[in-house]
Amino acid sequence: MTVQMTAADERTMANAVRALAMDAVQAANSGHPGMPMGMADVATVLFNRFVTLDPAAPDWANRDRFVLSAGHGSMLLYAIHHLLGYDDMGMDQIRAFRQLGSRTAGHPEYGHAKGIEVTTGPLGQGISTAVGMAISERLGRARFPGLIDHHVYVIAGDGCLMEGISHEAIDLAGHLGLGHLIVLWDDNKITIDGDTDLATSTDQMARFAAAGWHVLACDGHNTTEIADAIAAAKADPRPSMIACRTIIGFGAPNKQGGHDVHGAPLGATEIDAARKHLGWSHAPFEMPEPVYMAWRKIASRGAEARKSWNNRLATDPKADGLQSLIAQDTTALTAAMAAYKAQLLADKPKVATRKASEMALGVVNSALPFSIGGSADLTGSNLTKSKGQVSVTPQDFTGSYLHYGVREHGMAAAMNGIALSGLFRPYGGTFLAFADYCRPSIRLAALMGVPTIFVMTHDSIGLGEDGPTHQPVEIIASLRAIPNLLVLRPCDAIETAEAWEIAMASTDRPVLMALSRQNLPVLRTEVSENLSARGAYVLRDVAERQVTLIATGSEVEIAVAAADLLAADGIRAAVVSAPCFETFAEQDEAYRAGVLGSGPRVGVEAAIRQGWDGLLRHTDGFVGMTGFGASAPAPALYRHFGITPEAVAAAAKARL
Repeated sequence: MTVQMTAADERTMANAVRALAMDAVQAANSGHPGMPMGMADVATVLFNRFVTLDPAAPDWANRDRFVLSAGHGSMLLYAIHHLLGYDDMGMDQIRAFRQLGSRTAGHPEYGHAKGIEVTTGPLGQGISTAVGMAISERLGRARFPGLIDHHVYVIAGDGCLMEGISHEAIDLAGHLGLGHLIVLWDDNKITIDGDTDLATSTDQMARFAAAGWHVLACDGHNTTEIADAIAAAKADPRPSMIACRTIIGFGAPNKQGGHDVHGAPLGATEIDAARKHLGWSHAPFEMPEPVYMAWRKIASRGAEARKSWNNRLATDPKADGLQSLIAQDTTALTAAMAAYKAQLLADKPKVATRKASEMALGVVNSALPFSIGGSADLTGSNLTKSKGQVSVTPQDFTGSYLHYGVREHGMAAAMNGIALSGLFRPYGGTFLAFADYCRPSIRLAALMGVPTIFVMTHDSIGLGEDGPTHQPVEIIASLRAIPNLLVLRPCDAIETAEAWEIAMASTDRPVLMALSRQNLPVLRTEVSENLSARGAYVLRDVAERQVTLIATGSEVEIAVAAADLLAADGIRAAVVSAPCFETFAEQDEAYRAGVLGSGPRVGVEAAIRQGWDGLLRHTDGFVGMTGFGASAPAPALYRHFGITPEAVAAAAKARL
């Protein structure tokens, strides 16, 4: 620990953060000044004495991560980045807080400005994603000791800790013993509605302790207590939670401590009073040079640390391995997957696509050292653990498979954190019916453009006897509604292998696979091109086609059988497999027209029709679900709900 200044000088550094926060919110006439002002002392001590980062190299692999889980307090982060000297966070950006085109969005957005580690705002997401970052650090440290060794610091508020996802994340972090994770709780006892005792009586310190965390408390406005608590947290092998008792809106003499200061500008009169109260004599958006110099020393210290790290990297025998992980080069997968698909074409295995996924994962995990798997307590059903894959344990992080427990949402957020850390490509499984438990994290992955891989099995009424609670008839449509998410529903083992090629090659969007429980035959007849990457393609063509049957996943087999029935009646039907609506929509118009044809079309999917508008016109037919499923063997359900070759053929004939 290096103390850069006296406590009085650190208070001046903190007051600079407070001034920028209240001035920016006032100028925007919008925002949240309360948390930045209340946590300014904690954040200043944290950065001044502990955090190691280099604003000139914001993607440095061994930087400390800082996650503002209470993302509404975004001006705390923007002010710090401005003072540290990030070259994209000039005073013009602070003045433009919350304005169109500025980097200073209302809540921090990953990729929108340098140094923002994760998009936060939906409460609980930051702390949960940070668990994934801490997992990644521990995985990296196990593989590259001396090269990967950093901390993940989180500022979380009462709202973050009330959200249910936080419990899943806290429990997982405690179980895994993520000692480099330190959460600073803004214990101000205030929420939007008023005092926290309106809605909660939880003893948060006891809660964290029960989950295996190291728990401390400090006065969040006493720099010595703050520093001592963080130092003690760093020295403990467990994840740490520090309850920082703060006053929301600290420094605003007439409004501090009340819920009104949470999410509204202070007003010119109160800002003037705050300036006098804090002894801050500078005009709005005016920052004295000594304050800049004090904050820039932190950046200089980080630059020296990075230089020292680069020197170690140059001589470390594992340097090439680390650089390979950072690059996440998938070249080795290309040849391996080509050979595997050729073997599939020869063998034609009739397997569920969840099983086909397990088979493809054997190829992926053998070829790529950066894949990290897992499941939310459904390993034997999701089939996400390939042969020879070793589980991670609290004592040993050299493995590549995580047991997330029955924590679907916590898993999804943690996977985002692993992906954001930049060393590993995470994938994790649950049932498709439980995708809604993961949805906020899936949405954030898409918003951030992070290539997390979500493996969702038991994708339709085809799961059978478990019944409508587990039959996701509407879920796939809701997932297709998320922008920048690829939803892949493969029809056989070859399309499943192609789906894994697509997923591992993705760099700027997440991929979700919807996989079957029931066995499906191989329908493809050639593998020279990854046709699934086109989104949809003609699986079976005919000369002078009269009708086009379009299906996904397990229903492609039904469409092929329907085409045979139609052929027996002299009707020429082409069959289109459409594993990914999103990538099909990105194809050029001529290709899409050629696939879909000009005649009548019938869509087939054991789900609702919503979301099919890119493939079907209002006059076209659809054979699928109109309500929830039922409990029975899969073949009986398909007959009961009329998703049969005969029904598809009848729908086609009705439109000729």
